[in-house]
Amino acid sequence: MQQINPQLRIIKDEVLSCTKCPLYKTRIFPVIGQGNHQASIVLVGEAPGFNENKTGRPFCGQAGAVLDELLEFAEIKREDIYICNILKCRPPGNRNPLQYEIDACTPYLVRQLEIIKPKIVCCLGNFASCFIMNLFGLSNQCDGISKIHGRVFEVNDDKWKIKIIPLYHPAVAAYNQNMIESLKNDFKILKDGKLK
Repeated sequence: MQQINPQLRIIKDEVLSCTKCPLYKTRIFPVIGQGNHQASIVLVGEAPGFNENKTGRPFCGQAGAVLDELLEFAEIKREDIYICNILKCRPPGNRNPLQYEIDACTPYLVRQLEIIKPKIVCCLGNFASCFIMNLFGLSNQCDGISKIHGRVFEVNDDKWKIKIIPLYHPAVAAYNQNMIESLKNDFKILKDGKLK
């Protein structure tokens, strides 16, 4: 852990002073990431929302409450995993990330993953899933979250031995309670320990 914290601290300092895209002009706090720096599971969301922008904490609003429920269901402690987003700053009005924003911001995420070296990356929603799957050479299998959610994609090459799991974004259940069972069903794979 001694070597990891300083590297993530460097990224934090860079993000705090980042002006690579216009989103820095409207942010209160960037959401850099939070959790265990040696986590075997990393959750990657889309972008900070209203509450996250006010606190600098990932998933602390309504979608965060759903995520906490899912983690509890899967018997995973939030402090044991690492949670971050493809964008560190909130897009105005919670709109979708734009490609140039993704291009500007995701090098931070890539470095975070290289430092933490998780065994599992859970991608929350379409934007996170497409970015992560493309990053790991799986772009030809990124077919929309409704088709690929809950599936496990394995990467085993010279650099990575990792499992990628696309999942619905917890916000879908915040707006449609009927989706919570589908989300729990997907999170069940983490609960049952089938990935070890």
